[in-house]
Amino acid sequence: MDSFESSTPWRISAFRQARDAARGALAAGDRPTLLPTTLLGDLRQLQRDPSTWDVLEVIAACLRHHEPALLYLGCDDHVWPITVFPRESLYHSPRDVSHLGTGAGMARLSLLGVEPPGVRPPGHAMHERVSALARYRPIGELIWAFTLHGPRYEVLTEIGGRVAYKVVASGHRDLPSSLGALRSAVVRLQQEAASLADIAQWPGLSLPRASRLLNALYLTGALMLSRSHPAAGRQRPGLRGLFGRDR
Repeated sequence: MDSFESSTPWRISAFRQARDAARGALAAGDRPTLLPTTLLGDLRQLQRDPSTWDVLEVIAACLRHHEPALLYLGCDDHVWPITVFPRESLYHSPRDVSHLGTGAGMARLSLLGVEPPGVRPPGHAMHERVSALARYRPIGELIWAFTLHGPRYEVLTEIGGRVAYKVVASGHRDLPSSLGALRSAVVRLQQEAASLADIAQWPGLSLPRASRLLNALYLTGALMLSRSHPAAGRQRPGLRGLFGRDR
């Protein structure tokens, strides 16, 4: 389907019409370019459960398999396309993530679909498929924005459960400039391992804020996990119920 190169946001209704038209063309005989089998298998598994079908889980799957993908995100009435390139640590989009802001719009982001990438990263042999260089940006900026301000406020599935978390030695680098209490938590996690329940009790944190921080650190490669460390603990009674507050 059209990769929405235009910097003018498409309305979701127009996106759905274009998607339906593309499906009609495929039914007429065109063959789609498929996502890699391993990534596609993970995506299908995520899609079966509404609680895991979100942008962070999909980005995590792309990073895990080192495979690019085009993600169509719904932001209020408009569609925002992004293409993630895990190997190059880049993302591509006609608009910078900062245009979404950090308010209610970002918190309402929805995942409309996932497709094979329509563009290639800078330096690719298929130079005709490489977009304007200004539309490629560090993927870390995208991850921090989505983890801190997006709709997900629970830890990612693959890092949940009985786990002790610790920040790797270089985990303090390339942090967003306005982390507040989260920055001191990163420094503390460099010095000691802790469970999610314990981190949530640190000054200035809560269970959702701690979860968002751990997701960001994990997706940017700054987090170590241990399921055998003494600090790893099971969720305290009623832990899940606390996610309804302090998002």
